[in-house]
Amino acid sequence: MSARNGIWALAAVGIWLLAAYVQSGPRPRGPGIAPEQFSAARAQTVLNRIQDTARPHPVGSVENAAMHARVRRELEAQQIPVTVLQKRQCFSEPRWSAVTCADIADLIAEVVSGSGKAIILMAHLDSVPAGPGAGDDGSGVATVLEIIRALKASPVKSRHPIIALFTDGEEAGLLGAAAFVDDAHWRGRAGIVINVEARGSKGQSLLFQTSPGDRALVDLYARHAPRLATSSLYGEIYKFLPNDTDLTPFLGAGIAGYNFAFLGDVAHYHTALDTVANLDPRSLQGSGDAVLSLTRALAAQDLDALKSGNAIYLDVMGVWLPRLDAGWALPLSLLAFAMIALVGWRRPPTSAGLLMPPVFLIGAVALGFGLKALAAWISGSADPSYAQPLMLRLALGLGVWTLALLAARRATLTASWLWFGGFAVAAAWFLPGLSPYFLFPALVAAVTLPFGIGWAPALAAMLVWIQLTAQAEPLMGLGVTPLFTVPAAMGLLTVLPLLRASHRQAVICGALSLMAMIAAGFVPAFDSQHPQRLNLRYVEADGRAIWAADPVRRLPDAIRAAASFSRSPESVAGNADRKGYVADAGPPRFPLPTAEISRSGTDIVLKLHGSEAADAMTLTVPADAGLSRIALDGKSIPLGGSARPLLVNCASPGCRDAILTLTQKRITPFTLQVTELRYGLPPGGEVLRKARGALGTPSQLGDAIELTAKLRID
Repeated sequence: MSARNGIWALAAVGIWLLAAYVQSGPRPRGPGIAPEQFSAARAQTVLNRIQDTARPHPVGSVENAAMHARVRRELEAQQIPVTVLQKRQCFSEPRWSAVTCADIADLIAEVVSGSGKAIILMAHLDSVPAGPGAGDDGSGVATVLEIIRALKASPVKSRHPIIALFTDGEEAGLLGAAAFVDDAHWRGRAGIVINVEARGSKGQSLLFQTSPGDRALVDLYARHAPRLATSSLYGEIYKFLPNDTDLTPFLGAGIAGYNFAFLGDVAHYHTALDTVANLDPRSLQGSGDAVLSLTRALAAQDLDALKSGNAIYLDVMGVWLPRLDAGWALPLSLLAFAMIALVGWRRPPTSAGLLMPPVFLIGAVALGFGLKALAAWISGSADPSYAQPLMLRLALGLGVWTLALLAARRATLTASWLWFGGFAVAAAWFLPGLSPYFLFPALVAAVTLPFGIGWAPALAAMLVWIQLTAQAEPLMGLGVTPLFTVPAAMGLLTVLPLLRASHRQAVICGALSLMAMIAAGFVPAFDSQHPQRLNLRYVEADGRAIWAADPVRRLPDAIRAAASFSRSPESVAGNADRKGYVADAGPPRFPLPTAEISRSGTDIVLKLHGSEAADAMTLTVPADAGLSRIALDGKSIPLGGSARPLLVNCASPGCRDAILTLTQKRITPFTLQVTELRYGLPPGGEVLRKARGALGTPSQLGDAIELTAKLRID
């Protein structure tokens, strides 16, 4: 490899390794540091106390009540007054096509008293039914408790009250946060919210979402956070993901806020592996440092002064946060493009040079999908890199470098930068949060290209885009591995003219890429720390009892041997939208839920009756029912505007006797479904659980018993 090519290759690898190191988080501090500082060791001690066991604690459960009691003891030990906000709460977002409800109990702690708008430190107490929730969100609860201790150890002269809000029912549908916002007194006290979350068990604490008009918020974070980990792109991506956090109801109420989370090792998220033992203390340290420093900064801040326009920004290796008012994105992008075009007018690129950048980028995308598809075909798993991503990472990286060596022959400096500047303009117009990744390097190019200096802006582009490549996996999840070639290719786009084309080097790198891809296919797709997500269900419906397993690509042979599952996924309980492998479970063994039904004109009243063992109740109303209103225990709940069937999920045991009122637009008959949900499997399920073994794990709602009855409303 020529010296020039070797230098650029080493630069790309070095930037990736440095970004990966920065992502691991800061060194955790021990218990002996100054009391006013955040200590991961002290927070982990608190986490061990409040978790107590490795059992899940979903909303409404006995374990959830025990978690509440342990957190209250921690607060009382610090002489923090606690208020309990307890109610049956419902919440929905228009995009959900569902309404969730539950009996919740928020803990509200007055950390620093005072009048006026308060700083709210928020984390949620409940876990999903499948996992103990040490990361999500026991880590957040422990972080807030350690921050309270640090604030009490070194009292701040706060201009505002500081309140710790420990919400309930977040996993069931943001219910505790919605209850706080729905309460006029508490909503009136909220000035700004810092939410502490997790979607994994390691990694740096990312500021991944802010409220609209975030320029002043981001500036405050940049000036006070000891380690920077944020980008305006994260908020853009988050808008398109099917995720919400407790910050959502606050943003809907117009309350400003920050959202922090660490995202590494997503294989542990919402599974039985979300334990204290698997939680990285560096993540606790990073989360605590960021939130404590921001809390102290906000305490001295006029909250009204934080109202501003939007910003575009990205952090550079955790030490610098270049940022601009979003209103400057388009004019500066146009200016940079014009200056680059002026250089191109003086030294016009060839037609082949103009075509090479888009060909290179399209080729990188095709390469990513092709290499992953081949590895998946060899592996027999949809995501062969789930447990061991190294080989597929090497295959994708070497593949993109192969394309770069081939594209270098036709690439020209002005053509590459004209495309890059054009992307800056397009991003500023359509997706402003993405624009700094193009705009900032393009501004460097606009200044240096007239003097014939191409390496400096190319290095700037490589720095931001290769860093993003390293950040993409935990941010976007493991399932979109092929798309990681896009930021890698963007990072190399402006380097192409600076490389020396070499077919020999390209052949060697291409061969290495294929070898790495083949190795990725033969590496086990799952291991005990990264098991396959596989829920098992016992389902009774339509007079039949079945076992149902999630529609994974390959059902393990041991599970097939334990029951005669179908060869391919089928509809479960007559629901065409729900697929799974099914097996006969013998005669039905449980009574189905019932309801007393009465009608008065267009109003239908349902008095549900579930068993004492019910953990949740779900009502499925077809779209042709034509509902104009629905109420739970007399309180109206949102319907949403979807034409799909409406799902009303009441996710706590008290819902077994709920009373629902359905109001139709006009009287018409329809059939609805009532489902009783019990967490865990019935007798006989132990064989299936054992067959799943250590290479499989329940996730989200986990293993469950579902008992479904159909009710005809005449």
